[in-house]
Order: sequence, then C-alpha cells, then structure tokens
Amino acid sequence: MNPTLEIFSQGEEIVTGQTVDTNAAWLSQACVNMGFTVTRHTAVGDRLDELIALLKEISSRADCCICTGGLGPTSDDLTAQAASLAFSMPLHFDTKAFEQISSFFRNRGRTMPESNRKQAYLPSGAIRIDNQWGTAPGFTLQYNRCRFVFLPGVPFEMQHLFNEFVKCFFERHYTLNPKQLITLKTIGIGESDIQTAIADITIPPEIQLGFRAGPDHIETKLLAPAQYPRQKLDVYIDTIKSRLGDFIFGIADDCNHCDDLPSTIDKMMRDQQRTAIFIETISQGLMAAKCAIANDWLLETHYQRSPAHFADRFSVAFDDIMDLPSQAKSIANAARNQSGADLALIQLYSEDNAIDKQDCTITIYNALLSPEGLRHSTHTIGGSVKRKQNQAALLALDLLRRYLQNTN
Repeated sequence: MNPTLEIFSQGEEIVTGQTVDTNAAWLSQACVNMGFTVTRHTAVGDRLDELIALLKEISSRADCCICTGGLGPTSDDLTAQAASLAFSMPLHFDTKAFEQISSFFRNRGRTMPESNRKQAYLPSGAIRIDNQWGTAPGFTLQYNRCRFVFLPGVPFEMQHLFNEFVKCFFERHYTLNPKQLITLKTIGIGESDIQTAIADITIPPEIQLGFRAGPDHIETKLLAPAQYPRQKLDVYIDTIKSRLGDFIFGIADDCNHCDDLPSTIDKMMRDQQRTAIFIETISQGLMAAKCAIANDWLLETHYQRSPAHFADRFSVAFDDIMDLPSQAKSIANAARNQSGADLALIQLYSEDNAIDKQDCTITIYNALLSPEGLRHSTHTIGGSVKRKQNQAALLALDLLRRYLQNTN
C-alpha cells in the first residue's frame, strides 16, 4: 500500500482567495507521480493556534506532509514557530542557514535587513533544506508517524527545493510504487459528450476514470495500480480511443510526454519539415502567440478584422457578396503562393447582430490550404470576448493538427 501524504498550505492570502494555491496542485501531481496517495489539501491562515492544532492532527493520520508558506521574515510568517510548539522542538539558531541568508543579500550588493535573521531559527532536531534560490531555508522533521517537509511558499523556490532535495529524500525513506497514469487529451468535444461516448465501457473498479476540463483542452485520465498488467490496460485505452477518434490530439503516460496542442503541432511541423503562414481575424494574433516556439516553420502571420483588408494585402479580387469559403480559398491561395509556405491557415468569421458583443455568437470558418487541396471546418462559439478569441485560435490550430496527423 502506498504511503499517504497531505498538502498543508499556510497563509492568509490563500484562505481569503487573494492568491491561488498553485503550489498544492503542483505538489499533488508530483507526489502522485512518485507513488504517494494524496489524501487531503488543507489551508490555514496566519493564526498560530490553528497551525499548531492542524500540525498535531496531521502527525497522527498521515505518513507524510508537505507544508508550504510561512517561512518568511515578517511577523505573519509563523510556520517554524508553530512546528516548534506543536512538536515540542524549541527553535534554535542555525548558523549555516544564517550565513546562506546573509550571502544571498551580499551577492546582490544589498544589506540584509535584521528581520531576515528570523529565518535562520529552525526547530531543534530538524534537518535543514538549503535554499539557493531565496532566503527561506526549508526543513524536515519526524513527529509521531508523519514525516513533515516544510518548504517556502514562493513557487519558483518551492519547486527547486522539491526537485533538488525532497524527491531524493522521499525515495530514500519510502517504498513507492507509482500508479500507472494514462491521459488522453482532446479538443473540439465537450466533457459531457466524452462521458456519453464512453459511458457503456465497463472499466474495472481498480482503475480510476477521471476528467479534467481546462480552457484549452479536456483530459480523460485512467489511473491504474502499479501492478496492473499494461496489456489489459491497453484494451481500455484502445476502446476509448476508438470512441473519441480524431478529437484526441495526444496521449501521455509514463513513457510518452504530451503537453498541449501547440506543442503537438510544433513537433509534427518539425518532423514533417513543413512551413506555414497564419491569417487571423477574431483570434487577434493568438494563434501565432500560442505557437511562439515556432520560429522556424511559421514564416508569416497576419491579423486583420475583416477579409477585405486581407484582399488588399494579398492583391486578390474581393466581393462583399462572396461567402466565407470563397473568401478564405481566394486569400489562402494568394497568401501561400506569395509567402512560399507549404500550408496557409486562415480564419474568418461572422457574428450575429447582438448589441452586446459579450453576448453575441460568432460563426468561425477555418480553412487550411495544402498541396493536397483545401480543408475546412465551421464552428459556432459563444461566451465572453476572451473566450471567443481563445476558442477561435484553438479550433483553427486543431484543423492544422488533424491534417498533420492524418498525413503523417
């Protein structure tokens, strides 16, 4: 059985919602990938009595706990003091920690404020975790059944300390059997439609099926025990793949990494040695921005609000009575020829007559001109202006992705 782990976040700004606790999400994913069973996320504000009480609670129910935040130099940074009182481990002055804090300021040509001296006081018996990226050292200690790890709340520092120290520390102290996580990433299909498509697939109870909806794509996850035969797991993966079809743009598991749609497109464009030109309207340059790493295959990108401006730019005949497909084909053909790109991806749109642009619905017409001919897709998008912009960019890029995957 895998050891249990809790995430404990400290800070009034987290409890009140002023700061989103991205640390907890990042740590949970990292620890699950290592083989821990994450059982709880808890957050407490800057109240010493509540911090002490929760630390005592966790010490009797979890095998491990990662605490973030509250290690700074100000009066509301109470974590070290709370741990000292909760576990009867008096604070002591760590001279090595103090030297590291002093050096941090000295190396930057600054004088260390006296308040930072507080960060060198650690619970007696704790193991210091050196912080090369900030002033707050972390520390780890054992109390009752639980091994506690205390890390700074600054995400950049926390992640470095976890990767440089905590991972190796956990591997030495725990027997970890990471579960098998398979993530199917889709675009162009909603979460409820995915659920409907795979509803009649009988998945055994030892395999957890879950969904995660984000602004750019939806993830369907299968989490299986470490010892579950991969051949059997592949049967369920293949069945889900057959139901979702081309909506899947990537699959991630222990051996294969898949990030997001733009990264998937970037890899295929490089592998196939293709070049492209983007022509954007409602996405307002976001298509190109999402492909910012494409500095070799994206030859040109153009943004205008109306097709008439593109007609002028590429010197093509334009008539207001032309429908969107005709406009797109004419402009894409001229753009591809003039740029010398292999592919021309163009996005045009029409909108209803709603007075409030936040409420109006738009129809997106995407076209991709390739040596094999013209491919196109049509979508209706609603919601805020920002949502329409993002969805328009993604759906246009998805047309490119489908072409690349089907011609590879």
